[in-house]
Amino acid sequence: MAIRDDFEVVAGQVRTVVQRFALGLLVVAAFVIMLIGKADTVLVEHARVVALDFASPVLEAIARPVAYANRAIADLKEFASLREENARLREENSRLLAWQTAARRLENENEGLRGLANFREGPEASFITARIVGDSVSAYVRGALLNVGRQVGVAPGQAVVTGEGLAGRIAEVGDNSARVLFVTDVNSRLPVLIERTRERAILAGDNSPRLRLTLLQSVAGVQRGDRIVTSGHGGSFPVGIPVGEVVETSEGGVRVRPFADFSRLEFVRVVDYGVTGLVGGTGSSQPVAPMPGQKAR
Repeated sequence: MAIRDDFEVVAGQVRTVVQRFALGLLVVAAFVIMLIGKADTVLVEHARVVALDFASPVLEAIARPVAYANRAIADLKEFASLREENARLREENSRLLAWQTAARRLENENEGLRGLANFREGPEASFITARIVGDSVSAYVRGALLNVGRQVGVAPGQAVVTGEGLAGRIAEVGDNSARVLFVTDVNSRLPVLIERTRERAILAGDNSPRLRLTLLQSVAGVQRGDRIVTSGHGGSFPVGIPVGEVVETSEGGVRVRPFADFSRLEFVRVVDYGVTGLVGGTGSSQPVAPMPGQKAR
């Protein structure tokens, strides 16, 4: 018992000394380690490598269950999202089936009405792909020069379209070239419909990036986002070719953003819908000269 008591007394004294001088001891130990590192870097590097080799398996053993747990949580989240997506797709599929049923019914009714009215389809449209080889840099002209002409069937009044919508019409034709007048040109006037309301109007260019919708019965019926399509009136183009979207409605008028991006045009389609447009004539049989201010590409 006496030995145990003496040991406890000594241990308590040592503990008190350590607690009192702990900060100093740590500073001295750090200083000694720094001296050893400066004196023998190879020894310190070897000790670091040994410590890493010892700790690596332990860290890997600890990280493996964590990785499994994270993977399991990710799988559960993905499963939950898949269930939600599956429910959404089922709902969307139901709506599409309903639309498909309605479309088939309307198609059958349309066929019946066509037969009843002895309706005849118009001539099938044909097109030619053309490259823009020159464009206008003038403040008074919005058009371009194409590398196709009369020899491949291009004629005045034919539509010039992009993948987005109507870009303009053929104004002049030569044997191997043609001039297209964009819908943004100040000389462009196009009979159109507001797709939602079926109201007729005239879409006019003014050499700006936006078009003006004129001759409307009421501006109040037009809303932002309304699609503008060709009306087919005047024999210029068939009905339904997309042209642009209403972006501004005010007392001063309605502004339309064309679907065609004229700043990036390189290739276009010259489409012959088999109708005689507002622009007639045979056009010139000579190559079309560039417009004033027009540069070759």
